[in-house]
Amino acid sequence: MKNSTILVTGSSGFIGYHLAARLLKDNHIVGLDNMNNYYDEGLKRSRLRLLEEESNFEFYEMDLVDKEALDKLFTRYKFSYVIHLAAQAGVRYSITNPYAYLNSNLNGFLNIIEACRHHKVLHLIFASSSSVYGANKRMPFSTHDNVDHPISLYAATKKSNELIAHTYASLYNLPTTGLRFFTVYGPYGRPDMAMFLFTKAILEGKPIDVFNNGKMKRDFTYVDDVIESITRLIPKIPKPNKAWNGFYPDPASSFAPYKIYNVGNNKPVELGKFIDVIEEKLGKKAIRNLLPLQSGDVLETYADVDELIEEVDFKPSTSIEEGIGKFIEWYLKYYNINP
Repeated sequence: MKNSTILVTGSSGFIGYHLAARLLKDNHIVGLDNMNNYYDEGLKRSRLRLLEEESNFEFYEMDLVDKEALDKLFTRYKFSYVIHLAAQAGVRYSITNPYAYLNSNLNGFLNIIEACRHHKVLHLIFASSSSVYGANKRMPFSTHDNVDHPISLYAATKKSNELIAHTYASLYNLPTTGLRFFTVYGPYGRPDMAMFLFTKAILEGKPIDVFNNGKMKRDFTYVDDVIESITRLIPKIPKPNKAWNGFYPDPASSFAPYKIYNVGNNKPVELGKFIDVIEEKLGKKAIRNLLPLQSGDVLETYADVDELIEEVDFKPSTSIEEGIGKFIEWYLKYYNINP
């Protein structure tokens, strides 16, 4: 995979930034991001500045719905691999702002996969989400389980991406891999996520909203583990599963070159415990505003990662103590805070 030209969409986003930084050590990376204002653009610009310090990184501020510009980009660079991470994120935001998800998550995805098809990309890897498991109760969540009962529009758009990807793998023999990420956190993380929101509020002495009285469980996954998983999967181009049976269809694979993996820590942690560790690392107690479960939220996420381990010989395993410690260290330095 070394010395490849790779497109990373959402390269100024949280996961996209960390992935581009990792890949550009051995490859030519082209980053694409529309730099929208869903959250602090300054944080996105900070990530981008770090990437632009490297000579083998190029950046295009571009919206995925601009099909003509996207086609020109693919024609110019002839990408070997495409890692599609750009999307309108957020479960709760999708409930109050549904139309924001149509362009990025559906139209944008279609433009990307069409470009991959026409330009003979070797492997498209795209971001899905643990939210696709929706109303499923059986734990841990397995990619072999049916996921036809999403409970947020965000989840529905991610499930749609998986369906579109399978269609293109089937019709055009385009190798595609979908990755269901489980609550990713770490340095340069998104300000709308719990890790960021809690840290900021605790430092400022403000209350934090703790939904379901802190009894929810999340499979918190440190960003470096996510990046290691993606990096190892890039050269693992999916092949048709010869054992696939249409009478007993396996959602995780196909007769086409298509595969789905969970990327999670495989160790759910109660939200209350997560907050305990943040308090410990900050040396400051939180003011907890206990609230009921929010619409669109699930009680627990728990990733079955056996197939990921089997495929790439790697298991995400960074403890929340280590991961939160690294986030807090970054946060205090980035915002120049001396608690």
